[in-house]
Amino acid sequence: MPEVHPSAIVSERARLAEDVTVGPFSIIDSGVEIGPGSVIGAHVWITGNSKLGANNSVGYGSIIGADPQDVSFNAETHSNVEIGDNNKIREYVTIHRSASDGGSTIVGDANFLMTGVHLAHDVQMGSNNALANNVLIAGHVKLADHVFLGGGSAFHQFIHIGQYAIVQGNAVVSRDVPPYCMAHGRNELAGLNVIGLRRGGFAPKERSDIKRAYQLLFRSGGNMAESLAEADKTEWTDVAKLLLHSARHASRKGIMSRSSSAG
Repeated sequence: MPEVHPSAIVSERARLAEDVTVGPFSIIDSGVEIGPGSVIGAHVWITGNSKLGANNSVGYGSIIGADPQDVSFNAETHSNVEIGDNNKIREYVTIHRSASDGGSTIVGDANFLMTGVHLAHDVQMGSNNALANNVLIAGHVKLADHVFLGGGSAFHQFIHIGQYAIVQGNAVVSRDVPPYCMAHGRNELAGLNVIGLRRGGFAPKERSDIKRAYQLLFRSGGNMAESLAEADKTEWTDVAKLLLHSARHASRKGIMSRSSSAG
């Protein structure tokens, strides 16, 4: 049987794996599913038909599955939060359920959400990401894999954050962050995440191709349409194609540009 503290409230219609631990004063509502090996800390509220996979830890005071902060939201909407495996969710994290009927806010596997992180409704997060303290992610943001977001950074709704991107703390972001790139300040690129690419195991040829694509898109002096037309004349590795794809298929908010002092 799950190990549930006597002060915790767990609905009879919640489904918990046999080895789940639930801490003091936590509330697990009807329809919630929690997978094996998961540890739910004290004063946690999990609601909204949320589904958590295996080996997740949820820290003190966190709330998962609450209604979106949307004044037009109908509380009768059937939506949820879906969280994968091996995620570390620290204290006071909030993850809101989807604002769309049948929709899900999604968190992949092996993510580290530090204290005070907020994921709004319909966020789609991949795996192996690290979000430092008090990162704020608005609705419908898409995060790829292996992203690092610095503490206190804030992200506007509907934007895309590409794989292996890194964003400086306290940045204000309302445009897409391209894959493999570093961003800072207000919607400014600061160059490529060179160290992240090396640590990520990218081959020298791949790193070289990514650099060529970055220079073509953001340092050639032409506009984006001209740069992409020029890119069509060249063969690229698959990883570099991903950077070009992010520019060609940007969100409605558009893609970041390079600051005058950036590399």
